[in-house]
Amino acid sequence: CDRRQRQMCIRDSYNLQLVKYAGYDGVVAYGIIMYVGFIFVGTYLGYSVGVAPIIGYHYGAGNTDELKSLFKKSLILLSATAVILTACAEIFSSALAGIFVGYNKELHDMTTNAIYLFALSYIISGINIFASAFFTALNNGLVSAVISFMRTLVFQIAFIFILPELLGLNGICLLYTSPRPRDYAASRM
Repeated sequence: CDRRQRQMCIRDSYNLQLVKYAGYDGVVAYGIIMYVGFIFVGTYLGYSVGVAPIIGYHYGAGNTDELKSLFKKSLILLSATAVILTACAEIFSSALAGIFVGYNKELHDMTTNAIYLFALSYIISGINIFASAFFTALNNGLVSAVISFMRTLVFQIAFIFILPELLGLNGICLLYTSPRPRDYAASRM
């Protein structure tokens, strides 16, 4: 299945679970955490896309030491960024929710909690995004595709149905967080 079909499958599965556990307000809160999340994840995407040509250059030139150094520095930078982004999202979760749903206290509170829980995914997602971009830059599309596929479809679909049964609405908010350790393991292959 192509990327658009995966996105529709995931979106529809989320929406069904959200309506089941939180009604239509849950779908609204989910939309907001996706908007807010893209601002934070965009930082990782920008870095990963920006550094890919440098990785490709050093790989092509056979500069193994420089590649290792760049990889290590990137992990350090992304780890520090992860802590900062997660802290910012959690500290400002109420203000971020207020931008979209300040008119409804119940929806604002639900969205604030969702952003707070979802922010935990920023801790590892930068490494995952970078790992996929790194392998693409090394001309290893298969490993990159496996990481991306596992991160964006397999783990999400499985957890869409498992976590809400265990944790209710909070389980849905933690969906993006729960597969991350497994993504990290996949990216370490």
